[in-house]
Amino acid sequence: MTKHMNPPQSRGPSDHSVRDQVVEAATQHFGRYGYEKTTVSDIAKTIGFSKAYIYKFFDSKQAIGEVICTNRLVMIMAIVDSAVADAPTASEKLRRLFRVLAEAGSDLFFHDRKLYDIAAVAAREQWLPAQAYDERLRQLIRQILLLGRESGEFERKTPLDEAAQAIYLVMRPYSNPVQLQYNLDTASSAAGLLSMLLLRGLSTQ
Repeated sequence: MTKHMNPPQSRGPSDHSVRDQVVEAATQHFGRYGYEKTTVSDIAKTIGFSKAYIYKFFDSKQAIGEVICTNRLVMIMAIVDSAVADAPTASEKLRRLFRVLAEAGSDLFFHDRKLYDIAAVAAREQWLPAQAYDERLRQLIRQILLLGRESGEFERKTPLDEAAQAIYLVMRPYSNPVQLQYNLDTASSAAGLLSMLLLRGLSTQ
């Protein structure tokens, strides 16, 4: 069953303004001090709430982190979807997918490092937003492969799910925050080289 990248459910009264205030304060605090060094008490002090009051809206610090993580991953997927949508061929869609994933992840690392760390924690501990993000990538890869097979660009001998999973695994060093931080020096060039290599293997020529 497909998982949607929706924020996890929060406890307590349905007061969106308070939840938004907590998330905004947590985003700023995580961005300044890092997710792992921040406590719920720190967030509460920042906005003048008690720790107990915040727990009326969120079960834990992770629940707050999951909302922030979801927001960031949704932004990345929106960039990916926009770049891929108007590509004229399946081959170009695959090239763009590689390139944009590497660019978006690298940009988040260099310009929002502390919040990048939340995404890394989410990927390492397999938070639901991270699982949904991975599933969305798999779906997108599968859709591109199907399009390429229907248009005659890609070969049909390899089982579809097997080919999609192989491409997903090749992308992981540049789409997974935990792995990307060790591959930043090669991310830009690797995205182009690996997509070209994959396209040669997928080609019907």
